[in-house]
Amino acid sequence: MLNQRSIINISMPPAMAKRIKKMAEDDNRTTSELLREAFRVYESNKDWARIRAMGRETARRMNIKTYEDIERIAG
Repeated sequence: MLNQRSIINISMPPAMAKRIKKMAEDDNRTTSELLREAFRVYESNKDWARIRAMGRETARRMNIKTYEDIERIAG
């Protein structure tokens, strides 16, 4: 079963559904393809937000405020 799919039903305001359909049509792809891409971008943004938060916490813990501080630590 190489091409197995799950179907997910969602609800949204009619105006949003219309904009999604129009955008998919303008991009010459299906609504499903557009929404899959939107999810991939959302997921990537969440991952990067976690990475940035970890970086901020590390910088706070190591008292890193400037690029010179990084150079000092990296040696």
